[in-house]
Amino acid sequence: MEQVQNYLPRIGDPAPTFEAVTTHGNISLDDYKGSWVILFSHPADFTPVCTTEFMAFQAIYPELKKLNVELLGLSIDSVHSHIAWVRNIEEKFGVKIEFPIIADLNKEVAIKYGMLMPEGNSTETSRAVFIIDDKQIVRAIIYYPLSTGRNMDEILRVVKALQTTDAHGVATPANWNPGDKVIVPPAKTQEAAEERMKDETLECVDWYFCKKSL
Repeated sequence: MEQVQNYLPRIGDPAPTFEAVTTHGNISLDDYKGSWVILFSHPADFTPVCTTEFMAFQAIYPELKKLNVELLGLSIDSVHSHIAWVRNIEEKFGVKIEFPIIADLNKEVAIKYGMLMPEGNSTETSRAVFIIDDKQIVRAIIYYPLSTGRNMDEILRVVKALQTTDAHGVATPANWNPGDKVIVPPAKTQEAAEERMKDETLECVDWYFCKKSL
């Protein structure tokens, strides 16, 4: 079996640059500077779970665009296969896929992003999701097994949480959704900790655990 050398970037790393052929023509990651990007891979065209995912990604695409987020799909299939599959989805399911799909036949992008599983079939990319911010920094990485379709609500939630953190300098608790209280970063001095407990705009359980509404 062919051995795959992965170069999985870490959260906080610059997103690996690339140029690629897509269903919308040639693109590079640099084309998306100033926008957030969700780069996601799928195992193969014309497969049932992937088909449901592409329709689900398309369903959230308008909301993502409002958040200044672009979508990029990817698999190790030819651009002709991608085009045929997109046309099939529109014909059979009535869903028009509006975002580009990378035809990564040489596996260049997949290897740069660690999308190939060494113990698996090296001709199929995993269900990976990379959330890249407008400065082209990797902010979140999510992997799913081949048998499990992705949760679009969670992907949207993560994007909104990251953008909230950037805009307000806060963190978001478990199960956070927009409108919920956010977590204020812990105080860094004893004096600040004491002052925090007197702040009526905060909901503090203790000096290190305070929430507030935005």
